[in-house]
Amino acid sequence: MFFSWLKSYMPRGLYGRAALILLVPVIGLQTVVSVTFIQRQFEDVTRQMVRNVVLEVNYLLDEVERAPDLEAALLIGRTLGGPLALNISLADTPGEYVRYWYDISGITVNRTLHETVDGIQWIDLSANRRVDVGVESVWGVLRLTFDRRRVSAANPHQLLVLMAFTGIFMTLIAFAFLRNQLRPIRRLAHAAEAFGKGQKVDYSPSGATEVRSAGNAFLDMRNRIERQIEQRTMMLSGVSHDLRTPLTRLKLGLSLMDEKEVAELDRDVDDMQALLDSFLDFARGDATEEMVTAMPSDLARDVADDAARTGHIVRFLGQEGLGAERLRPVAVRRALTNLVSNAARHGSETHVSVTSTPTNLKFTVEDNGPGIPEELRETALRPFARLDRSRNQDQGPGVGLGLSIAADIARSHGGTLRLGQSKALGGLSAELILAKVIAPGAAGQD
Repeated sequence: MFFSWLKSYMPRGLYGRAALILLVPVIGLQTVVSVTFIQRQFEDVTRQMVRNVVLEVNYLLDEVERAPDLEAALLIGRTLGGPLALNISLADTPGEYVRYWYDISGITVNRTLHETVDGIQWIDLSANRRVDVGVESVWGVLRLTFDRRRVSAANPHQLLVLMAFTGIFMTLIAFAFLRNQLRPIRRLAHAAEAFGKGQKVDYSPSGATEVRSAGNAFLDMRNRIERQIEQRTMMLSGVSHDLRTPLTRLKLGLSLMDEKEVAELDRDVDDMQALLDSFLDFARGDATEEMVTAMPSDLARDVADDAARTGHIVRFLGQEGLGAERLRPVAVRRALTNLVSNAARHGSETHVSVTSTPTNLKFTVEDNGPGIPEELRETALRPFARLDRSRNQDQGPGVGLGLSIAADIARSHGGTLRLGQSKALGGLSAELILAKVIAPGAAGQD
């Protein structure tokens, strides 16, 4: 239970945890040394010094009280007090107990004097390097004064001050080294996060041997993935060319035949063309497209206008005044087109909107169709998924790749595709969430 409670207050970041590992031993060591020093120096040593002075004070008081009269008592006090470094006189006015709050050794001085000297009336420790004590005697209240250094070590706080400043100075030096050791790890994490969002930032391994090994492994992995993407793109380009050529010849041949005989064949060829385009879009993804600056509102509005020109009711309700963002506009347009086409195929009205937060962009496509049950939404994002019972996908040439392509494009932008129920129209709500681009060069060599 205790460790669970403590864990909730622990720093989450590597820098905070490393700083905590550094500070806890330093503070703990200084605390133990300080407590030990205060106990030994401020208590034991001070008590011993006070008892040494008390022997002289009691001797002087005994001699004063044995005097025949007050005048003789004062004479004895002055005579004996000089060699003993004790000043004794008859108190004209009563004193009071005074001790400053930071005078730690004064606590031990007060307690020891009360334990070893009878008849103490006050102890004033406020004077600079002087102790003023009032003692009851047969001649009245006598005032004893002596040097404070006789009962307290001179400047005992110097060790504590020196230890504190040394600890702070060494901690700052340790923080500088710690920062240099953690910076390569943070740069590696930054580069990996950017690559996960489809961005490539400059990164070169640095730091300790283990961090360099991890950095080199990351670079090897990134290069292998980029080579695989490049090879897949080249393969798809060849497949696209080889498949489109016979389809084009087939369409040309059908166009020369009688329309009544080839109407259904021509429609089948168009369906094959659409299916081929869907397959290639899904397999190609957006890896070949570079990040450029574009206006998210303009992209969403253009997709909504294109869909509206086909006769569907599509309204753009996007947030105005959005600034430009770095993204892959062709891929984002493809994802939005798939979502809007999917919505138009299953409903009679579609709303398209776009909003921005400090960390991401959110494109939302809503329709008034039958929607997708919550338990089937994850299945709907899989390639070639067909949910005939919830949404009639036999309407049109869809092959179950529209949502998968949109989800893949969202992931390549470090985001996700989230399905839900539209509050405005009651049908499906598809939210295409894209992470905003990390500033270029942030993971470069420091």
